[in-house]
Amino acid sequence: MELKHIANRDGRLSSFLKEEMGMSTGLMNRLKWQDKIFVNGIAQHTDYPVKPGDVITVPLEEETPQYPAEDGAFTILYEDDHILAVDKPAGMLIHPSRVKNTGTLANRVIGYYQRTGQNCAFHPITRLDRDTFGIVLLAKNAHIHALLNELHSQGQLRKTYEALVFGGPEEEQGVVDVPIARKPLPSLLREVSFEGKPSVTEYQVLERGEETTRLALRPVTGRTHQLRVHCSYMGFPILGDPQYGSEGSKAYSEKRGITTQLLCAKKLEFTHPITGEDMHLESKMTVE
Repeated sequence: MELKHIANRDGRLSSFLKEEMGMSTGLMNRLKWQDKIFVNGIAQHTDYPVKPGDVITVPLEEETPQYPAEDGAFTILYEDDHILAVDKPAGMLIHPSRVKNTGTLANRVIGYYQRTGQNCAFHPITRLDRDTFGIVLLAKNAHIHALLNELHSQGQLRKTYEALVFGGPEEEQGVVDVPIARKPLPSLLREVSFEGKPSVTEYQVLERGEETTRLALRPVTGRTHQLRVHCSYMGFPILGDPQYGSEGSKAYSEKRGITTQLLCAKKLEFTHPITGEDMHLESKMTVE
């Protein structure tokens, strides 16, 4: 991919990169030391004086990942030259690790890029636990990754999850506003602790059953395991959750043959950082 802009004013090259081309400071600094920022075909430093009519180009080349590309089916919810949104199944890791570098979503996406002749990298914007399923949003290059991360940090990626919980709230909708902290090491789990970080979840009842409730969950903050911890704390744990489930929810899950936590990243809304289009993505998966 190549970023291109024709200047219509005077100014320092850095100002065009940041303002007109929306480039992050980190990416700009990395590219300038690699001599990969060009004005009229000549590599220039970021203090170069740009004139009207000058053509600024920035080739974005992605490095080959250190993990293998793999074939494997996955559902594409949306794709253009800049982003890819897919449905991740339960039980799949997002990204390889030192102990497992195959069988992840990243392996399959890189395999898809290679089969379709796309020189793209795996840049996840939204991340899901291994056993949470649904929408994962990916950027195809470092520039789009930085733009989407900025939206994410500003709370402009609006996420809605669906969960099937044991029991349910008395109210039809409400807010859980209790802080979450990491449990003492070596545990990787989280807990409600008033020494933790502020954590807010909005919920709405979608459907009530005899022993279960289907909820829409909207994380206002983005703490690790936030939805699972908040539901458990409120007394309606997510079914199939092995870490935060209650004795009752675990017994119900075992009785019903539920083998994974019933938590789905259902909807994602944001403004496309390049086209300005209002994006409304929805998973094809559901909790049931």
